[in-house]
Amino acid sequence: MKATIEKKKLMQSLAHLHGVVEKRNTIPILGNVLLEAKDNTLSLAATDMEIAELQNISCRVEQSGSITTPAHVLHDIVRKLPETSVIELESTEGKKLNIKTDKISFSLMCLSPKDFPDVHSGDFPDGFEVEAEKLAKLIDKTLFSVSTEETRYYLNGIYIHSVKDGEEEVFRVVATDGHRLSRLSSELPNNVSNLEGVIIPRKTVIELRKILDSKEGMVKVQTSKNKIKFIIDNITITSKLLDGAFPDYERVIPNNNKKELIIDTKEFIDAVDRVSTLSSDKTRAIKFELKNKSLEISAENPDQGSAKENINVHYTGDDLEIGFNSRYLLDIAKQVSGANIKFLLSDKLSPTLIFDEDDKQALYLLMPMHI
Repeated sequence: MKATIEKKKLMQSLAHLHGVVEKRNTIPILGNVLLEAKDNTLSLAATDMEIAELQNISCRVEQSGSITTPAHVLHDIVRKLPETSVIELESTEGKKLNIKTDKISFSLMCLSPKDFPDVHSGDFPDGFEVEAEKLAKLIDKTLFSVSTEETRYYLNGIYIHSVKDGEEEVFRVVATDGHRLSRLSSELPNNVSNLEGVIIPRKTVIELRKILDSKEGMVKVQTSKNKIKFIIDNITITSKLLDGAFPDYERVIPNNNKKELIIDTKEFIDAVDRVSTLSSDKTRAIKFELKNKSLEISAENPDQGSAKENINVHYTGDDLEIGFNSRYLLDIAKQVSGANIKFLLSDKLSPTLIFDEDDKQALYLLMPMHI
């Protein structure tokens, strides 16, 4: 194999691919990136057997061939080369990869490409297309709610499906960790109907989101019984889906919360951020006291002191005291793009609903804390 490529092109691909590769591997080949050169294209692939990523980039190929080499080491080498470098990649007999620029050269040990797993193959009978910008927004507004607890593995991802909302069928993305829930609805993507619910792993969603930053246009999504594939320009991500049934999230969304609180979004975020400075490091608890048109936010820390701030708000309902985890509250509030944030509350033990006045398709739920 012999190919010549600009550093910028190679670096862009490796920056994404090395995020897929686990730093500690019991199977050596999974620590490597597969490079295949042919038809003036360099294909790079990486996998951890749960998620796989393939990128095709144009280059000058003098000799076709393939090789695998340590992903993180190759990434570090290319990253440290001069920005204007033109890199020559050459492998003879498949045992070493030589990396050369004008005055710099490296030689990396390799493993046979025959041992590299093919995760992208298989039938993907169902699919649809969605705008990259829309998909990025749906991810941004739900990913923070994904659980990281391994015991409830079926919550370790985002759940996508189509669902009837009144007379209309909509595309829905949901995530929850048991303490908070994010539910985003959108128009059905192109070529989709009756989309079976699938749970996309958190790592896959994170890697996909990184790529969407630099992409426009449509993302092609293909699904099978236990895999999902995303195709964006020259990049393909294939991932296993999470087993298990996502909980019936509609059952936990209350429909009788009558107490309405409307508050300026920025003022609210700033006040919660300030007061939470003195919340307990363990619980991050803060307290709301709602009376008439006033919200008092307070926190107490036995070891450090207390904090209190009053804000004028629009509030309709009886007086109420309720506690929240301040970090969870801020995570949700920072997703709100509108000037005002709206809360619908019931009592100190029941879930609170939070809405963005500028995005009627977004709903957030937050469980209260005992204070």
